[in-house]
Amino acid sequence: MSPVLSVVLRILGIGALVAGGLVVALTALIGAILLGPLIFWIAWNVLDFASAVGLPELGFWGIVLATVCPVVSWFGKVLITAIVFLVDPSWFHGAAEVRWPEPTFRNFVAVTLLALLASRPHAHAHERTRRKKHRAFADH
Repeated sequence: MSPVLSVVLRILGIGALVAGGLVVALTALIGAILLGPLIFWIAWNVLDFASAVGLPELGFWGIVLATVCPVVSWFGKVLITAIVFLVDPSWFHGAAEVRWPEPTFRNFVAVTLLALLASRPHAHAHERTRRKKHRAFADH
């Protein structure tokens, strides 16, 4: 085999490896972005946990914002609240009688799904970076 062809095949092989890695990473990212709201929708609307605790069902954007809220920082929560206030200020005047849900299997599954979303595994990563920064300042 000629040396030029060998180099071209190696470059194409590395390119295919990089492209495959990007496809896997994008698929995981899209899955993570779509999976959170889907789990929240199943728990809140399909398993009817909203009415079990005395709250209304949520539409598409309500589900997206409720799913994003635990993930974002304090500023993100303030921004979400501002967006809701600007789009529909009457939403803050609504009244709800929140109550403890009945101890049914359906509500147990709904609470478990919502707790799964609220567990926020990325919070541990932020804790490690804070420790590293703290150690870096302590060393100086």
